[in-house]
Amino acid sequence: MNEPPASWEDSSPERLYVITGGRSGPSTEVHLDLVTLVVAKGSARPEMQPEQAAILRMCQSPLSVAEISAYAGLPVSVVTVLVGDLMAARRVYVRPPVPAAQLPDLALIEAVIDGLQKL
Repeated sequence: MNEPPASWEDSSPERLYVITGGRSGPSTEVHLDLVTLVVAKGSARPEMQPEQAAILRMCQSPLSVAEISAYAGLPVSVVTVLVGDLMAARRVYVRPPVPAAQLPDLALIEAVIDGLQKL
């Protein structure tokens, strides 16, 4: 039995090439990784690519690049190109996630405890 031809809606290399304009990386100098958070500044415009409009709709509250990739069904490399374009157009904010808190120096903790005990 013959398989039906792959549709344009699949994540075919040709479709991904068209979405990114043949680029393999973002057009901005900002490094985007899987945990970079993206927040839309506004709503989608009619002239935008459907994928960019979908990202803006998704990012009304912060989402990571990995989450956008999963929800959009696109590879991370494609999402970074699209988010980079949205950054260049000033349509999104991006920021790294809040770093984990680091423990203070043990000597400092002991000094504080010692000072409190002397009160």
